[in-house]
Amino acid sequence: MPLARLDKAGTVARPREPLRPQRHLHEAAKDASRRSVPQGLGLDSALVRQRMVQRLRAEGLRCEPVFAAMDQVPRHVFVDSALAIQAYEDTSLPIGHGQTISKPSVVARMVELLFDGAQARASGHLGRTLEVGTGCGYQTVLLAHLARRVISIERLRPLFDKAQANLAPWRLDHVRLVHGDGMLGHGPNAPYDSIIAAAGGDELPPAWLDQLAVGGRLVAPMHRSGGRGQVLVVVDRHETGLVRSEHEAVHFVPLKSGIV
Repeated sequence: MPLARLDKAGTVARPREPLRPQRHLHEAAKDASRRSVPQGLGLDSALVRQRMVQRLRAEGLRCEPVFAAMDQVPRHVFVDSALAIQAYEDTSLPIGHGQTISKPSVVARMVELLFDGAQARASGHLGRTLEVGTGCGYQTVLLAHLARRVISIERLRPLFDKAQANLAPWRLDHVRLVHGDGMLGHGPNAPYDSIIAAAGGDELPPAWLDQLAVGGRLVAPMHRSGGRGQVLVVVDRHETGLVRSEHEAVHFVPLKSGIV
């Protein structure tokens, strides 16, 4: 009986060319392996990550610090094994509980916007960073490569537990995971030089703005001013106050309050 393989949607599909039953078992296993890995490369290969970064560069993204982090962090270990084959495609993937891991291009763009802030331009790093929505922890590890300190908040206990397990092998002493209400930010470690959110709402929570340091920058998906749909919203805090700008259209899961 021919082996099944995963198609791009993550469902089981039949291979185009069935394995010949008379071939040696080790040869059949090699064929099956080639069908499950893109371009004949293992998912742990640095070349797979480098090709993902090359595609992002081709799309016009220019944030070299985040590219360097993406070169180091294997995205496939943060998703379900059944979806690992799609980990280096530019697509969001479900991580359970109605949540997703963002597309690599969206992650890169949001961090690129953070690096355009005054503090990051002056220092070359994201400083003290607040992440709202830990999810599976992939972006958290990327931020850990780019920031002096990372506080990441997740409201869903099962995802918080999953992120803790995913981050444990990295031994990131400068990262703290918090099970809490992300809409409240995290006052004990404020103010933050960088704030990034992985969920979108109608308005920016006041706590985020209150916890943003002078010279700091906030990047979050929010509903477009006076219209429908989400866009990436950037807020900079200057000595004289807050300045807001709107950027590309995006689609994120809804921002919710409370702890589950």
